[in-house]
Amino acid sequence: MHNNVKALLATTVLFFSSQSMASGGCAFEGQQEGFMATCTEEKQEVILTGSVTTEQLNVLDWFSLEYTDYKVDQASITQLQAVTEPTEITVIIGTWCPDCHRETPRFIRIIEALNNPNITVTYIGVDRAKEDPQGLAAKFDFSRIPTFIVEQKGAEIGRIIEKPEVTLEKDLAKILN
Repeated sequence: MHNNVKALLATTVLFFSSQSMASGGCAFEGQQEGFMATCTEEKQEVILTGSVTTEQLNVLDWFSLEYTDYKVDQASITQLQAVTEPTEITVIIGTWCPDCHRETPRFIRIIEALNNPNITVTYIGVDRAKEDPQGLAAKFDFSRIPTFIVEQKGAEIGRIIEKPEVTLEKDLAKILN
């Protein structure tokens, strides 16, 4: 009987291990009892890859709180409104990434507030391997997200990586001055 219990336990552990690997990882919620735990169904996660629009982002459940609550720094916005050189900003994000959940809605709020036609923004969504099917992000050298890449005249002039040094708008104004 002792061998039967061992076999049952080994099968159960193998089953749970293969289930968590198949689902990409299972978070154990609630109380654990001994070495066993009850695994609840994973939360559905939206991972947008490739070219992403602000409209696609603003309907995601994590977007609205940071977007609504963020107060832009008006002095920095005024500086950014004065930019006359055509400027392209590429933002590489992961819709699964907590730092992106914080910074992306704030950045969109900033871009809307400055409303400068000389500043255009492209959002590229990547998966957990930091890739997208079209290979849009592959042409940029990055390892952490979000990465905000600022270019003028086809050349990179600065980046904000993962989180700003001060605030997004202040860091962006510093890059563009």
